[in-house]
Amino acid sequence: MSKKKNNNSSIKTVLTQLVLGIFEQNGNTPLNYKQVSAKLNVRDTEARDIILEILKDEAKKEVLKQISPGKFQLLELKTFVEGRVDMTADGSAFIVTDDEHETDIFVAPRKLRTALHGDRVKVYVYAKNKGRSKEGEVIEILQRRKMEFTGIVKLSERYAFFIPDDRKMLHDIFIPLTELNGAKNGIKAVAEITDWPTDAKNPIGRIKNILGAQGENDTEMNAILAEYGFPLSFPAEVEHDAEQIPDIISPEEIAKRRDFRDVLTFTIDPFDAKDFDDALSYKLLDNGNYEVGVHIADVAHYIIPDSALDKEAFERGTSVYLVDRVIPMLPERLSNGLCSLRPKEDKLCFAAVFELDNNANIVNEWYGKTVIHSDRRFTYEEVQEIIEAQEGEYSAEILKLNELAHVLRDRKFKNGAISFETTEVKFKLDEQGKPVGVYVKERKDAHKLIEDFMLLANRKVAEHVSKMGKGKHKYTFVYRVHDSPKPDSLANFAQFAARFGYKISTKSDKDTARSLNYLMNDVEGKKEQNVLTQLAIRSMAKAIYTTKGTSHYGLAFDHYTHFTSPIRRYPDVMVHRLLFHYLNGGQSANAEHYEKMCEHSSQMEKKAADAERSSVKYKQAEYLQNQVGNIFSGVISGLTEWGMYVEIIENKCEGMIRLRDISDDFYTLDEKNYAIIGQRKKKVYQLGDEVQIRVKNVDLTKKQIDFSLVQE
Repeated sequence: MSKKKNNNSSIKTVLTQLVLGIFEQNGNTPLNYKQVSAKLNVRDTEARDIILEILKDEAKKEVLKQISPGKFQLLELKTFVEGRVDMTADGSAFIVTDDEHETDIFVAPRKLRTALHGDRVKVYVYAKNKGRSKEGEVIEILQRRKMEFTGIVKLSERYAFFIPDDRKMLHDIFIPLTELNGAKNGIKAVAEITDWPTDAKNPIGRIKNILGAQGENDTEMNAILAEYGFPLSFPAEVEHDAEQIPDIISPEEIAKRRDFRDVLTFTIDPFDAKDFDDALSYKLLDNGNYEVGVHIADVAHYIIPDSALDKEAFERGTSVYLVDRVIPMLPERLSNGLCSLRPKEDKLCFAAVFELDNNANIVNEWYGKTVIHSDRRFTYEEVQEIIEAQEGEYSAEILKLNELAHVLRDRKFKNGAISFETTEVKFKLDEQGKPVGVYVKERKDAHKLIEDFMLLANRKVAEHVSKMGKGKHKYTFVYRVHDSPKPDSLANFAQFAARFGYKISTKSDKDTARSLNYLMNDVEGKKEQNVLTQLAIRSMAKAIYTTKGTSHYGLAFDHYTHFTSPIRRYPDVMVHRLLFHYLNGGQSANAEHYEKMCEHSSQMEKKAADAERSSVKYKQAEYLQNQVGNIFSGVISGLTEWGMYVEIIENKCEGMIRLRDISDDFYTLDEKNYAIIGQRKKKVYQLGDEVQIRVKNVDLTKKQIDFSLVQE
């Protein structure tokens, strides 16, 4: 009996979609049940009766309206839309459509079918009365965002379940005992969904990889990589490709290049760096000017387009930097060997070479392939020491480069670039990878020297290519683009900054940049620095790779690209290939093809940044695990309707105080003023306020830190 009822119900669901589709396909012409039946080629009486029932039901739901006896019409056309699922904690979801002017569509848990967070779906939207949000139901899953999850295996005698780590994956995965792949109870693993029967509450899956015991450093770091879809090793074919590349640079290859082996050249990198993809050459010219070469590892020389090596690098898109390790985009033989600009070795490069006068004005520029022989590998600390002491190996050259870098930097800010000095958290780890200390990485002149010459190369390469095409026939190129902020985001930020006494002018892009720079200088070292910097960054658009624009608002450059890091970023490899092609008289490349590659590169960059953040959160939780009960000073760094985030001043660890745990009043969020307010006593806690917190609880699995407020 119940089976038949279920069957009727699913027939009715399918018929409902078909019926509403008929109204859409016929321009919403009023139709009765006989006309709808005819258009669906339905002749039997029982099915026609169900169609009449559907028409009446949909009229009650206000999806259809009965405009005359028996005649129905859709209340709103365009009832089917596509979008991405944004899951909420209670199992319902909002569908974010492609049209940014459209409001999100609410979908109740029972109407989601088997859609998961991030999936691309087709939704049937109910028409709603004015003032009420649109609701809908998922009718088709067009594209799964992911089918693999990290989590914990739970075993019983007859079956196993897999509990995903992802908080937005609300379903456990049923694992048949035959699909455990050797996984034991409580082990951390990667599971893949293989099936999701229509009537089943849970998907069915198999264990794909075993990661190890919960809480072990390697297990947890590998779980983060797997969660964001980064592979843990290179396929054998890719490693084989890398191994086949010869070590020796042939005389024929050197003859094709400009030879810089007798020109002073050095690298400046972090002390623990293994891959050096940029070097500076320096030469004082007879006319008193300076020739500065920005030499970049010629990765494109070693990677043949569409080879297994190239496809793997493209798929990865970027190297991933977790707290304790780097997952390289290229196999180690290339990233740390052939392409790395190690000292005292001949290396192949692609260079931007500039003749600069004393005011860092460009007198001449040249782009092309070079061969170099690095004289010295410097660390940032060594160069900083030379700058401060004004003495040491190659001190005259380093001090002149630093002087020129300062001129470039000042000019950049004068032209409207924005200086965002965010704090970067680093951990001191023991041999097991456990954090024993936290410190903030300082950026000094040595870092900025390299950065300013890299920015110069990136900007001038982009400018050079942009001038190659004429009029509408601009050459296809990969640009790094950053849009100006949306006016409403900026207005909200300006309003908030005013509370701290900072004035932001929004009259023009230049005025905005200038006032943001004054603010960034003023807040340096103050307790509100991180909050205001983070909020300012949030009000900005995100930088992306694209062929469609050229300008970078944050740097105030009309043309900008990424040319300087091809060992760790695939877009730089694309830039090298295109630049070389155009320098040799090649025709403009296919824009559509490169735009798709740019979209993928931007997505992978975001995934890598999310994975890095996730590893930092895990280490912060691990660091505070032994500090439960301890009291710290913190700054309110974020607010939601259920709690406030606080960042501990001393170690930059962030946790949440739940509003329900603040006992002296009932607090609610005032979104507009970035504050929470007590309803009886009107006590206000605002973003940027200093508070005392106690570490209440740490959940390593969820990377979650809970604080309680220490009230006066």
